[in-house]
Amino acid sequence: MNIAIIGLGLIGGSIAKTLKKYMPQHTILGYDTNEQTMYKARLLDAIDGDLNDERLSICDMVIVATWPKATVDFVTSHASLIRKGALVMDVCGVKAAVCEPLWQIAQENGFLFVGGHPMAGMEYSGFDHATASLFQNASMILTPPRGTDIQTLESLKHFWRELGFARVVITTPENHDKVIAYTSQLAHVTSSAYIRSPFAMEHHGFSAGSFRDMTRVARLDENMWTELFQLNKEPLLAELNQLIDHLCQYRDALAADETETLRALLREGKERKEIADHKGDAP
Repeated sequence: MNIAIIGLGLIGGSIAKTLKKYMPQHTILGYDTNEQTMYKARLLDAIDGDLNDERLSICDMVIVATWPKATVDFVTSHASLIRKGALVMDVCGVKAAVCEPLWQIAQENGFLFVGGHPMAGMEYSGFDHATASLFQNASMILTPPRGTDIQTLESLKHFWRELGFARVVITTPENHDKVIAYTSQLAHVTSSAYIRSPFAMEHHGFSAGSFRDMTRVARLDENMWTELFQLNKEPLLAELNQLIDHLCQYRDALAADETETLRALLREGKERKEIADHKGDAP
């Protein structure tokens, strides 16, 4: 199979490296706007060749690993060059803003578009940090168009599991965006707000695991995350409002010296964490 990867950053580069390591029977054609990245990808044999418009037409699978708006623009502008019957996927952190326009484009041009979101990453970006182990035991979320046949979905699940993913979850773009607003986007906002305390500059010698855990994802790409937040505005606002309400409960209990209320809030948080962990461990 000929596989095109557009965008060789952390995710796209890791997909290329993982494919070359675990599925070497496929031919990987890559493209990135950064020529230095292209040079490194060729040098490290992460790709078999450069992707261009002519080669795009021979690809059986096209994975667009760019930001949401750039993904929509690329697929839209290259739709007529994509082979009829090909599978096109994205790996963006929001789904409705990508899937809704591209399902229509795919239908008009005779290929299949399936939204994808690998739940894997790190606080660093770029091809230099891409690795063939990034996806080990991670979850892959797929948002196919309604009516996608079962055989295609089974083939996709098998493909991503071959790359190391432990679980492949199939859902709708709307549900993805609501859940991801809580599990990912809210965490990034909270981390960014937390590190803005003046004491962040004085933490050395006073911090341990909790500080590292809370601040790890504050080291983000502000341009990409601004785009992701704005494209998922309503679900993220709902989660932010709920978090603010919860924080106010703790603040008010502490300010009023309501010991039992504060204790009950902390107990509830601990119990919900235990329940969430138990559900996560369930098969």
